[in-house]
Amino acid sequence: MSELSQKKCVPCEGGIDPLDNDGIDEYLALVEGWAHELRAVDGKEIDTIKKSFKFKNFRQAMDFLRAVEEIAEEEGHHPDFCVHYSLIDFRLWTHAIGGLHLNDFILASKINQVHKKFDH
Repeated sequence: MSELSQKKCVPCEGGIDPLDNDGIDEYLALVEGWAHELRAVDGKEIDTIKKSFKFKNFRQAMDFLRAVEEIAEEEGHHPDFCVHYSLIDFRLWTHAIGGLHLNDFILASKINQVHKKFDH
């Protein structure tokens, strides 16, 4: 279990800098399977993290997504995602700062934990 999954997301309404590459690398090492990717958002390149999760079928994918919904609501931090039948792609970043924050890695860790509960 990652130390990040024991933390809680803190409200981030801007006014702080996003993580730099050293911070991103440090936290990325703690969230298995997530990848760092620059992404164009509103005409600006920002740091994001992404991961795909595969399931046996659509129902299992949606059950997983409902479990993630509960965690996202508890944490007050919400992922972007896309469902492709039995595959769910997630992308995380903190919109208020236009980049990555510790919250993104906390949520990634908690999503990984939920995923471990599903039989593939």
